[in-house]
Amino acid sequence: MKKNLMSVLILALVAANLILTAILTISILPQTKKANELITTVCSAINLETAGGQVSGESPAVPMEQTKTYPLDDTMTISLKKGSDGKQHYVVLGASISMDTKNDGYKSYGAAIESGDYDSIIKDTINGTVSQYTLEEFEDREAVKAEILSQLQARFESDFIYQINFSSVTPQ
Repeated sequence: MKKNLMSVLILALVAANLILTAILTISILPQTKKANELITTVCSAINLETAGGQVSGESPAVPMEQTKTYPLDDTMTISLKKGSDGKQHYVVLGASISMDTKNDGYKSYGAAIESGDYDSIIKDTINGTVSQYTLEEFEDREAVKAEILSQLQARFESDFIYQINFSSVTPQ
């Protein structure tokens, strides 16, 4: 009899636990949905992507088999904006661009870029962008690369160029 009474008591406690868990879930679920909507609204207001945990300005992940890198032949000597020391500084820069071969923009411009038809446009964009930085500002190379990338994507009106690479950097 004692064994049977313990089983009934355990069953009653399990049922009570199940009912309390259901009540807790029902009361918390609407608040969680409201919190998720708020987070989504805030993220969209500050331009963040909630999926993947990446800031929207980062370059997309392109597999290596669909990447084509085009190195610019010559190194460029670019004069930087005068900084706080008042001296003129220069940077000697070797650069290349990485292109997504599966992108529609690559189909339009890829062959012409690889043949060197757009070298002067690409170099002018790099030169114009880098020359806006002081020597101190140029130390943040990722920001410089991101600005060059956005300028090139705007100029070609496509995002088939997805990365800028500096093969050599010598600030003076």
